[in-house]
Amino acid sequence: MYYFSNIRTEISRLFYTVSCTVQAGALSVSTGTGLITLVVTILGLGVAAQVLADRLEIPSVLFLILAGILVGPEGLDIVGLEAFGGPEALSAIVGLSVAIIIFEGAFHLKLSKLRQTPREAFRLVTLGAGIVLLGTAITIRLALGASWELSFLIGALLIATGPTVITPILEVVPVRDRVAAALETEGIVNDVTAAILAVAIFEVVVGSGTQLQLLVTSFISRLGIGILVGFLTAGILWYLLNHVDLSPSNAVRNSRLIVLIGAIATYGIAEGIASEAGIAAVATAGILLGNVDMPYEDEIAAFKGDITLIVLSFVFISLATLLSFEDLLSLGLGGLVVIIAVVAVIRPVAVLLCTYGERFSFREQLFMGAVGPRGIIPASVATLFALELRSSNPETVTASSPDAATVLVGTVFLVILTTVVLQGGFARHIAQTLNVLPMRVIIVGAGRVGRGLAERLEDRGENVILIDKDQEQVEQARTLGFTVHHGEGADIDVLRSAGAENAKIVAAATGDDDSNLLVAQLTNSNFDVATVIARVNTPGNASAFEELGVRAIAADESIAQSMDNAIERPALSEWMTELGRTGDVQEIEVTAENLVGMQIGDLDTELPDGVLVALVSRDGDSQIPEPDLTLRRGDHLTFVGRRDAVHEAIERCHPELHG
Repeated sequence: MYYFSNIRTEISRLFYTVSCTVQAGALSVSTGTGLITLVVTILGLGVAAQVLADRLEIPSVLFLILAGILVGPEGLDIVGLEAFGGPEALSAIVGLSVAIIIFEGAFHLKLSKLRQTPREAFRLVTLGAGIVLLGTAITIRLALGASWELSFLIGALLIATGPTVITPILEVVPVRDRVAAALETEGIVNDVTAAILAVAIFEVVVGSGTQLQLLVTSFISRLGIGILVGFLTAGILWYLLNHVDLSPSNAVRNSRLIVLIGAIATYGIAEGIASEAGIAAVATAGILLGNVDMPYEDEIAAFKGDITLIVLSFVFISLATLLSFEDLLSLGLGGLVVIIAVVAVIRPVAVLLCTYGERFSFREQLFMGAVGPRGIIPASVATLFALELRSSNPETVTASSPDAATVLVGTVFLVILTTVVLQGGFARHIAQTLNVLPMRVIIVGAGRVGRGLAERLEDRGENVILIDKDQEQVEQARTLGFTVHHGEGADIDVLRSAGAENAKIVAAATGDDDSNLLVAQLTNSNFDVATVIARVNTPGNASAFEELGVRAIAADESIAQSMDNAIERPALSEWMTELGRTGDVQEIEVTAENLVGMQIGDLDTELPDGVLVALVSRDGDSQIPEPDLTLRRGDHLTFVGRRDAVHEAIERCHPELHG
């Protein structure tokens, strides 16, 4: 059996290669500058790309790839393969960097997130991965005339989306938490699947023997080794962090270093046993450590995030320097067919089939199908495979011209470049067009009142996060499909972890007035939240809330008002009850030029059936509008009607609210 052992060297060999390279000064660019210049160039471009991405709210991956092309052979030709000491040194460095990236992404994948979309996430990493593998392989076979072995090899690589491209997108596109959780889970798991499956298929391509048996055995053995090593090293790291005295004065620093070295060692040990098992090992260790109690967890997470930014810049820019436009152009029309099929057909179909049900709206399904950029794993592994193919040139994959290595690298990089530019660069615009950027609402208290409010808001498409310290309430709310954070809502760190810094509304809905008042105080003093609203259980406490500028809803007054409506205005009471189920009431401010100066009568003719303008509020006064009332900037319109009709009316009158 042939094993592609030189794809990733063992960790000792990595350090030996790098140390020898540094000592000899072998790394140089075409102008004769040394290792320091190379590192400064790449990291400088990485930092610039990150700053530019933050300012423009575009994922940094796009700028990193463009920077790599700029300094690579296709651009200024400052950095090339020889600058890294050859393919073996580059493969070792990239392998180690990918391990750190995967570990960091897995560390942030909390089980609470997985519980938000358990069925859909499982389908995406099983059924979805299978659809992408099969659909991509068939497309490449038909469009490019490649052998079936090579077609399935490319299909396996293109399963991966990965945290390196998904996480930067989600940082600038604040979709609902359940959407983000599904995409993050898919990225982490499919990175592992793609890497291991691709190596197993490659062994079939260049090896001999019973191919199906070889493929299954290779995949299962690598996955099993990776998971086992990940479990063992995670257990050792957890024990060291929790039971060994790390010196009080330097405990935080030592904890960070232990976790970093532990991640590297996890990768090295697994790679020493079987190539590509290291990816599964660091993913397993990251998930385990990220979901157990550890000292200094926040400090460790922040440190790993900084390290990841550095290696992310290095890997993307270094791999982009290997991009050859000649390889891309050699694919011709067939390459364009592959792009259209992968981006516009295979990915959307896979997502739609895997996310059916009530948990995701159709617009969210379309967004998930439209955003699936490929990243580090396909790029790095495809480059290493191509080097091996060119040296061995196996007859089993020489299906047609261009050669197998060119088809492999050209197709993978073409898909990466297209998806990163189109899906990564325009992800926010896609989200705005599909109206999947909800208002973030935090509700403290997951009891009946909190869940009832959350249900109404989620029906309107808002991103609602519940907080409760009662584990039983948390589990009950999660069972009903809500996103819930377990913790004390009157704790500023819990509020921050739930997203209070980006929230538009915070509602304190517990049965304890003291807790609700403290939540309101913390929110007003620490976060820029537009609306803070609180439930008041004891009538005499309402004044304390009002003094803080918090809108208070007294429970007894609300109940009394509802009962009075049921007695004196039964028709209205029944209508309002039904409105909560199938209808909606929404208010918008008149700021758009298309509304200023328009009369209510003219506006009514443009609204869809099933909705009407119930109120116009101006300078603090509200009135039922007459047809000849002319709208002014700053007026507030209240729409009442069927939920879908109300949302359509808002889109027509004020589309920027959905951006």
